[in-house]
Amino acid sequence: MGEYFLAVDIGASSGRHILGSIQGGKIVIEEVYRFENGMAKKDGHLQWDVDHLAKEIIAGMRKCREAGKIPVTMGIDTWGVDYVLLDKDDKIAANTYGYRDGRTKGMDEEVYRFIPLDQLYERNGIQKQIFNTVYQLMAAKVQEPETLERADSLLMMPDYFNFVLTGIKKSEYTNATTGQLVNVKTNDWDWELMDILGFPKKIFRPLSMPGTVVGDLKEEVAKEVGYQCKVMQIASHDTASAVLAVPSLEEESLYISSGTWSLLGTEIKEPICTKESMEKNFTNEGGFDYRFRYLKNIMGLWMIQSVRHEFDDAYSFAEICSQAEEEKGFPSRVDVNDDCFLAPANMTKEIQSYCERTGQEIPKTLGQLATVVYQSLAECYAKAFADVEKLTGKKYRAVNIVGGGSNAAYLNELTAVKSGRIVYAGPGEATAIGNLAVQMMEAGELSGLQEARKCIFDSFGVKEYQA
Repeated sequence: MGEYFLAVDIGASSGRHILGSIQGGKIVIEEVYRFENGMAKKDGHLQWDVDHLAKEIIAGMRKCREAGKIPVTMGIDTWGVDYVLLDKDDKIAANTYGYRDGRTKGMDEEVYRFIPLDQLYERNGIQKQIFNTVYQLMAAKVQEPETLERADSLLMMPDYFNFVLTGIKKSEYTNATTGQLVNVKTNDWDWELMDILGFPKKIFRPLSMPGTVVGDLKEEVAKEVGYQCKVMQIASHDTASAVLAVPSLEEESLYISSGTWSLLGTEIKEPICTKESMEKNFTNEGGFDYRFRYLKNIMGLWMIQSVRHEFDDAYSFAEICSQAEEEKGFPSRVDVNDDCFLAPANMTKEIQSYCERTGQEIPKTLGQLATVVYQSLAECYAKAFADVEKLTGKKYRAVNIVGGGSNAAYLNELTAVKSGRIVYAGPGEATAIGNLAVQMMEAGELSGLQEARKCIFDSFGVKEYQA
């Protein structure tokens, strides 16, 4: 029986504690705890309840003790761009806003008063998203400057939870890169950019790479969970962990990390920060071992998740896929990346409204709505694949789909057909597996990234869909 490692994987709607170990040469995983998450309206803004999340992290760690499976290390991954500000007494100094909050509207133009978008992209290679950290900090500077004056530390979400557990403040590279504030040439915070934008440099902690130990649990935390273990910085941006776990079957392959968002792209050693890359809205996010996740952030299953909720969660995702396939001849399509789908009051009505104002047939049933979304996503994927080939100068025969969306068989089939590529789907738990893989590599149970990816393929396998 191998040693246990704990991955805490927190997404926008839920979090899970996944224990992993190597048994018989294969990675074995076990979910020991699950909890709800979500942004809530407070003081007119969408915010995260970080106190709730911290309590849930500790509650899940207790479950490991109850199961008699004590991890030697643990790592936490979350989404990107959002952060927590702490004052000099290490108390939370401001609201912890969620990326869907509307306070960043117009902040892109405010940033461009100081530095044009093309120059910003040359420095960090990051896709413009109005919720990126750079625009969130500009919103703080313009709308509530007292918060930045009061702040002594900025910690991205997983870094904050590591601090809660250990009392040690460290900043992890992959998550930091998502916010448009890390320089692609130095792989460090862009200190010159901070001066240009008027952001206080003192709040940023030095960046360290996945595999760095943050520290031991604080005494009171260890007492509460019933054991001691080391907290490790893994590839703490969830997509960085998911990409690490892509069991690439081709030397050159595409991937989609499919979940609430669809993160579509390939892995490269050198960033591509050309004007054409910027105009196509591709990003060069940091990955494991200073690799770059060259990808495009596309609206993913968020639309289906929202529609499902509006039908009272009466159908499983598999049932929704079946209903969508029955309506595959329904002709309407939407631009899945249109801002109107980011945080609508009602996704069903927003899809119907989009179809109406673009002169298309209006979907009415769940199956019609689902096929509109799935078909539109697959067509968007196919176009993005072509863009990746043009921008990298390479041809890609196959695409690996990982994450929860890899279980959407109908979408996988559509992606293969519309893109003309082989689709390999799985593993579904890629983010947690990538989280665990870093810990296992640091423990010496996996020799490096190549062995880790081979072990992941051997352990979990994939399903194949032909064009």
